[in-house]
Amino acid sequence: MTDGHPVPALPDVSPESWREANRRVLAKALSEFAFEELLAPEPLGPADDGRYRVDLDSGVSYAFSATRGALGSWRVGKDSVTRGAAGLLGNEIETPAWDAQRFLVDCAGTIGTDAPTLGIYLTELSATLAADAARIEHGGPTAAELRRLGHAELECAMTGHPTLVANKGRVGFSATDVRAYAPESRQPVALQWVAVHRGLAEFRATPELSEQGVLRHELGDATVAAFRARIEAGGGDPDAYVWLPVHPWQWDHAVQVLFAGEVAQRRIIPLGNGPDLHLPQQSVRTMTNISEQHRYDVKLPLRIVNTLIWRGIPPHCTQGAPLTTRWLTGLLGRDPLLRDELRTVFLGEIASVTVRHPYLDRVPDMPYQHLETLGCIWRESVYSRQDEGERVRTFASLLHVDERGTSFAAELARASGLPAEEWLSRLFETVTHPVLHVMYTYGITFNPHGQNTLVGYDGNDVPRRLFLKDFVDDVSVSHAPVPERGPEPDGHDHVLPRKHPTVIRQHVVDQLLLGHFRYLAPLAAEHLGVPERRFWRLVRQAVLSYQKRFPDKKERFAEYDMLAPEFPRYPFNTDRLVVTRYVDRALRHALRPNGTVPNPLHP
Repeated sequence: MTDGHPVPALPDVSPESWREANRRVLAKALSEFAFEELLAPEPLGPADDGRYRVDLDSGVSYAFSATRGALGSWRVGKDSVTRGAAGLLGNEIETPAWDAQRFLVDCAGTIGTDAPTLGIYLTELSATLAADAARIEHGGPTAAELRRLGHAELECAMTGHPTLVANKGRVGFSATDVRAYAPESRQPVALQWVAVHRGLAEFRATPELSEQGVLRHELGDATVAAFRARIEAGGGDPDAYVWLPVHPWQWDHAVQVLFAGEVAQRRIIPLGNGPDLHLPQQSVRTMTNISEQHRYDVKLPLRIVNTLIWRGIPPHCTQGAPLTTRWLTGLLGRDPLLRDELRTVFLGEIASVTVRHPYLDRVPDMPYQHLETLGCIWRESVYSRQDEGERVRTFASLLHVDERGTSFAAELARASGLPAEEWLSRLFETVTHPVLHVMYTYGITFNPHGQNTLVGYDGNDVPRRLFLKDFVDDVSVSHAPVPERGPEPDGHDHVLPRKHPTVIRQHVVDQLLLGHFRYLAPLAAEHLGVPERRFWRLVRQAVLSYQKRFPDKKERFAEYDMLAPEFPRYPFNTDRLVVTRYVDRALRHALRPNGTVPNPLHP
């Protein structure tokens, strides 16, 4: 204290860590913008020299060293970037470049973004840089330490979406909020529970679950009794309300504001904190119970923008989650390959609460951010489904490199005792065979990106089976009739998004090949000694080994062609900066392709 005023804490990030975070993000931005053809780098010398330059409309140029990879990818060396600009005498001066935000301002005219978009995007970029710089400053766990972490703790050690440049934007969170609720902060969170009158709320669950059973499972008898007494003390009937957890940030920033009238009229009653502590997953809005691991994960809306969209939960998702889960687990649980041999785990979204706003929900074309502020989905936890001695890890962890430069994938491969190629082959078959089987047999895909896909490892860290989640939000079904699917859940209400088979296939291409293996391939070359060309041959062998086993599906292999010469390219960063921007929309925006990329699995 000084003169009665608190002394502010010194910043926890050094200038060196800030510049290093910028260098990494700048290299990533150049790589992904070139991949999406937002920028068109030109070689500075012979093709094999690896030095490129991009001239911008602002009169500034950037030069860098880069290697080209499969699927049209670029990998820019973070210490190779220079910025060229006119000096006082009119001559061009090149200086080492490290400032990612300055780069975005320099290239705004060239990529075609506007000032309002750039203003918010730089907010997202600055938040991302702050999180990255803090990780650099404090080191983070080593790859060896990561091997010993459980599923929830490992989620908190990840570094974000590999494709999106501003991957930790969280627009709406303050710096204090980030320290309290972001996964990298690793702070346990207690959830606020509320009771919402049945005139506003609806509970749904799979057939084997009751509403009271879910509450007892999540709260325990003592807390249920205490919450009932709280409602009764105010003159209410506990059974006239649907109970659900709310993220504490959402309760403070959205629910008490948008639903202030419902709180005042006792149509929403705050009950207090639940008995357990949770850790946020990479999505920020999904919470894993760390006090009682047998209890469910819970997906909660957050009125923040992160990785392209507002992170609410649409009412059609809360309403459709248990129905979709029951259909999928019933259908796929009867499949002998998935059930008995691959032992694939589908983490069911087994219960939900839908809450609609009494006024905003009635307005046509209301932007979706206002309609997705209250509700929840309960999902089976990884811990409740894993075998004794099994380690379940997010697929995204295989792209992680610790601050000492050690690849986590290489650490697991070394620990397994298997040759690197054999370990990779096991991984590829573990991941691709269930996904391909569901697609080829049923015309269904799960959007298997690094967050939705988890790998179960045996005691020697050898990949052995796949865990899949996020059914209602990310499952898509081919519009062509597929007899193997049997009766489908669509009835009076539209539940399942219907798509052309090439779009169904594209979900697998985007999330496995482009969104994951595109980044794992160079790591395998550098840290495991498996050349990229050989890496992709191993992926192709995994696809072919499935196809050779089921020759009767030949027509489906052609319909969902994973060996085609090329694939459409869907530009995630371009969509944010140029197409969607930050315009408030009634519906989430579907990405549109721009161009194609060569398929490394093509013969």
